Amino acid sequence: MLSTLPAIGLALVAAGASSLEPPIQPPTFKVFLLAGQSNMEGQAVVAMDHPEHYNGGRGNLVNTMKDPKFAKRMSHLRDSKGNADGDWTVRDDAFCWYRTDRGELKAGPLSIGFAGYPGSDHFGPELQIGHLLADACNEPVLLIKTAWGGKNLHVDFRPPSAGGEVGPYYTRMLEEYAEGVRDAQRRFPALRGSTPELAGFIWFQGWNDMYVDGGIDAYPDNLVHLAADLRRHFDDPDLPIVVGETGNAGNERFRDQQRIGTERIPPPSAFVATRSFLQKPEDSPNQGHGHHWFGNAASYFLVGDGLGKATIRLLEPGT
Repeated sequence: MLSTLPAIGLALVAAGASSLEPPIQPPTFKVFLLAGQSNMEGQAVVAMDHPEHYNGGRGNLVNTMKDPKFAKRMSHLRDSKGNADGDWTVRDDAFCWYRTDRGELKAGPLSIGFAGYPGSDHFGPELQIGHLLADACNEPVLLIKTAWGGKNLHVDFRPPSAGGEVGPYYTRMLEEYAEGVRDAQRRFPALRGSTPELAGFIWFQGWNDMYVDGGIDAYPDNLVHLAADLRRHFDDPDLPIVVGETGNAGNERFRDQQRIGTERIPPPSAFVATRSFLQKPEDSPNQGHGHHWFGNAASYFLVGDGLGKATIRLLEPGT
C-alpha cells in the first residue's frame, strides 16, 4: 500500500505542472478593411481590347504583363510564373469579400475580378495588396472591401466625431465589415475555427471631396476624425491606418490636404503618394476616364503595391 504513494505523488505533481501550462490559443487570421470610392472598387481593365472602346487593349493587364518593365514584377499574377498566357493565380491563403454597389456579393480566394463590375474583366488595388499581405503574414489573410462610386468623406463617409449627421456610408462600411467577417468564417474552410484579427485599415478615396462645398478645406480634419473613430469602434488605438493619395487628380492643393491629414493621424499611419503611377491616356484602355486612372492596369497595380508595402511596414515591430 505504501509503495503506491510515490507514484500517486508523482502523478499529482505532473497534474499540477500540466495545469500551469498556458492554454492552447485558437488559430487566427488577419483581416484588412479596404474602403473608398470608385477607384477602390477597381477600374483596371484585364483583357478587353476593342479598338474603339478599349484603345485596342493598350494598358490592359494582359498587355502590360508583356511589357519588359512589368513582366517580371507582375509574373506572380499568372500561376504559370512567366507565361503571359497562363491562368490567373488564385491564392489559397488570401480571400476577398466584397459586396458591389450593384448588390452582387463577390467572395472567394484572391484573384482578378474583385471589382465593381460583373464578371472578371476588371480589378482594383486589392489584387496586389492581397498578394503582398499574404506573402508577409504567417496567417491566412481576409480582405473586406467596402467601396461605392461617387462618395465623398465630407458627407457620405462622414465620421461621428466630425459632428453633424453621420455619413450613411460610414455606417454601411462598418456593417459590411461585420457581415463580411461572419460570412467569411462560414464560407471559407481555411478560416473556420479561427479568430479574426483586424490588422489594418486602407483608405483610397478623395475625388468627390473636390466637388462638394467645404470638402477640400475640411479633408484633413475629416480624415483625422475617421481614423480616430475607427480605432475607437474597434477598440484598437494602434490600428494601422494607410491612406492613398488621389494621384490621378490634378488638384495639387487637395492632394496636399490628404497628406496633411494623414500626417496628423497618430501612428501607426502612413501616406502613400501615387501621382507618379498615373499613365498617359494614349497608353491606356479608357482614354477619356482620367477620374478612373484611364483604366490602366499598371496604375492600379502600382497603387496596390504602394498601399500593400506601406501596410506591411506598419505591421513590423517597432513601427
